[in-house]
Amino acid sequence: MSTTDRTGNAAGTAPDAVTRAAERLAGAHRTGVPCAPVRDLLGAGDLDAAYAVQSVLTGRRLAEGRRVTGWKIGLTSAAVQRQLGVDTPDFGALLDDTAVPDGAEIPWGSVLQPRAEAEVALVLEHDLPHERHTVADLIRATAFALPAIEVVGSRIRDWDISAADTIADNASSGAYVLGTRPVPLRELDLRTAGMVLERRGEPVSTGAGVACLGNPLHAAVWLADTLVRLGRPLRAGDTLLTGALGPMTAVEPGDVFEARIDGLGSVRAAFGPADSEGTVR
Repeated sequence: MSTTDRTGNAAGTAPDAVTRAAERLAGAHRTGVPCAPVRDLLGAGDLDAAYAVQSVLTGRRLAEGRRVTGWKIGLTSAAVQRQLGVDTPDFGALLDDTAVPDGAEIPWGSVLQPRAEAEVALVLEHDLPHERHTVADLIRATAFALPAIEVVGSRIRDWDISAADTIADNASSGAYVLGTRPVPLRELDLRTAGMVLERRGEPVSTGAGVACLGNPLHAAVWLADTLVRLGRPLRAGDTLLTGALGPMTAVEPGDVFEARIDGLGSVRAAFGPADSEGTVR
């Protein structure tokens, strides 16, 4: 897990490498043109350096007036962890300007190389400050759950990513859409909750809560413990995207997705058309 100094640089990592990686990703975000991977600068296995890059980029967004609204958890699938050569999830920050109302149009090109996945979102009512949390702690701290569609995106060309690449790129965060009917956890069994994600009425991804570290609550406990170790514990009001319940699916201009999760209801994500020149980023 990330160990950073006061400047946000990973211990043992050259500050120049972190800065260059951050500039490469920032340039892709600014221009809308995906960039080369950053693992050549950081090392494919240097997750501390990758989190340092993420911290630098998040700090810049906050300095521009954005705010952190919560956190997303990635790499919750054992198969994806094996693919990227890691044995732990990762996390990224959710920012206020990436939250999209249910069913509102997401302008094409606002998320680079977008893909959609359905998740359980938890909204906290109480802080989680302990060094080690239990599932019971997490349940007591949660105000309610919502269905969510996360629009993941990669600033890295062709999704050619290692674990270090996706972590540096804010865990490939793009945008997120939350449902609007809050459900208390006492009414849910998230482990067995089934999910179907449809594109214009056609199923494109299915799954269940068990696909997310065995239970979305387990993923949330992992995040709570991890952020305490990093000195920034989860706070009341934070939204947690707990991880995909099934495979993510590619997005095309004009697509409309609806995710339905047992016990939670549904949520929709709609994408605008390509620009007048037919540009697809």
